[in-house]
Formats: sequence, structure tokens, C-alpha cells
Amino acid sequence: MKQPQIFIPLFFIGLILSGINPKEYFTWFLEVSPAIIGLLILVFTYKKFQFTNFTYFFILIHCYILFLGGHYTYAEVPPFEWIKETFNQTRNNYDKVGHFAQGFVPAMIVRELFIRKNVISNKSFFNFIIVAVCLAISAAYEWLEWGVSLCTGEGGDAFLGTQGYVWDTQSDMLYATIGAICMLIFFSKKHDKAIQEQFQTQ
Repeated sequence: MKQPQIFIPLFFIGLILSGINPKEYFTWFLEVSPAIIGLLILVFTYKKFQFTNFTYFFILIHCYILFLGGHYTYAEVPPFEWIKETFNQTRNNYDKVGHFAQGFVPAMIVRELFIRKNVISNKSFFNFIIVAVCLAISAAYEWLEWGVSLCTGEGGDAFLGTQGYVWDTQSDMLYATIGAICMLIFFSKKHDKAIQEQFQTQ
């Protein structure tokens, strides 16, 4: 089995680069904290449960999405500023990429846990429960954003990232749901193959 330790230095390279002269250090810290917490959880649970390299790769991609958003703030990521101006959009929509990933990557994580730990015996509810878990994660994150904004006032506005869009919270959860569904539709077979190839001897 190939060892996934290569992902750790790649993680720290992205984290360090994102922390060099960010738009605002408080916002940067808030945005990258989930990635740091996720890394700690994966490291401390590694001996008990190792994910496939396939899953670790997408977790790393999600971390880089967080790093980029933390560096610029989600409302000011340059490529999406260009998209905003070019297509006459009313806001920078990079945060929707983040929320799509917030559904896509947890779906992969939960799916692998469910498969390898045989959590769900009735496969008829398998995908539904995965999407439901991802939606619950997305809703919990929206509560977190709300709480931080209430506690920090203006300091949390960039973290909240609504940009004046009244339906931002609902659309964030919608994009997370779409992300989870897309993972299940387009990557389930590749995920199954990765699990079989990497853990077939276990």
C-alpha cells in the first residue's frame, strides 16, 4: 500500500503560502481552522483508521480551497472577481466552490467509513443517509458562521461572506447538497475501486 504521508508536507506548503500576507489575519485564521482541525483528527486517528489515498487527495483539495479563501477572503478571490465582472454577477461566488466541496468531500469520507465499517446494512438507504449527513454538516457550519459573526461583529463579516445576499445561508446548504450528490453519482465507482485496491488484503 502506498503511504499517504506525502499529503502532509503538501498540506503545510499550502497553509504557509496562504498565511503570507493574507487580506486579514483574523479571517485567515477562521477560514483555515477547519483544515487544521481536520488534519489533527486524521493524524490522531491514523493508526485506527486509514482512508484511501483517493480520499486523502480530495481532502487535500478541499484544504487548498479553504487556504485560498482564507488568504483573499471568499468575497475577493481574484479569478472569481474576473468572473463577476465578465458575466455581470452581483457577487464573488468563490464561496459556492467552498460549499460544494463541503458536501463533496464529506460525502466521500462518510461513504468510506460506512463501507469499510459496514455501518448500514440496508443499502436502499445508503446514499440518502450520506447526503443527509452532509447536509447536517453544512447546516452545523452555517450555525458556526452565525455564532462567530454574532460574537465578533464586523470582524466576522468576512468569515460569514454573505456579501449582502439574503439567501446566502440557504444557497450554501444547497451547494453542499449538490456536491454530495455529485460525488455519489460520478465518483462512487472510482471510490469503490480505490477501496478494493488499497485494502483488499485487509
